[in-house]
Amino acid sequence: MFPLRDHNPSGRTPYVVYVLMAVNILAYAYYSATYASPRALAYFYDSYAIVPAEISHGYGLGTLFTSMFIHGGLMHLGGNMLFLWIFGDNLEDEMGHLRFLLFYLVSGVGAGLIHVISAPGSMVPTVGASGAIAGVMGGYLLMFPRARVDILLVLVIYFRIFTIPAFVMLGVWLVMQFFGGLRADPNLGGVAYWAHAGGFVTGLLLCLPLWLRRGGPVYWSQTSGQPPHPERPSSYAASRIPKLPRARRKPGPWGK
Repeated sequence: MFPLRDHNPSGRTPYVVYVLMAVNILAYAYYSATYASPRALAYFYDSYAIVPAEISHGYGLGTLFTSMFIHGGLMHLGGNMLFLWIFGDNLEDEMGHLRFLLFYLVSGVGAGLIHVISAPGSMVPTVGASGAIAGVMGGYLLMFPRARVDILLVLVIYFRIFTIPAFVMLGVWLVMQFFGGLRADPNLGGVAYWAHAGGFVTGLLLCLPLWLRRGGPVYWSQTSGQPPHPERPSSYAASRIPKLPRARRKPGPWGK
């Protein structure tokens, strides 16, 4: 289930989202080219990724920040940037540029710390902006639970685009992180499920003051949980292929 876009236009240019995307992409291009060999890349990750055992012993704390700008591959980078692009601009619009940047960084640090708590003795390096972006998703869920999101559903050979409320898409995603965290061993590497869930909850809690200033439940009742401005129409709602009228056949000798 991949989000393609939301119908929630931003009232201002999301400069911070653009900068965060550029920094992540340029950082990936730099270390991929500079640390070309597997040994060099492993050394790089060991220096700048979160290693829970090191954090547990009180050193390597700077990696809680640096790890947010490192990714394990193009798919990892692309997926994170897609989610940031879709959900980040609206929170930046609501918070303002500097507050959104602080919110993003604190969400990422919170996600990293929760990952450390889930596997305090792990020596597996952990990288990615997923925790910070999960915080953005948590804030988005609180502010715009009924905003419409276009998703691509892929089931083996079945491909279909649907438009669903944000609370459905984000709620399913969060449940998947909890179930994944219960099944996986965080000491063995793989997906950092608890970092995702922890970042989501951190972002939601950090967004609570903004939601309450907007009126809390009253804000939801005023907007029906949807964007407080007109939605963008979906370009996926209808086909643009013109319909041609069917030619009428002349009856033959037998009336057919």
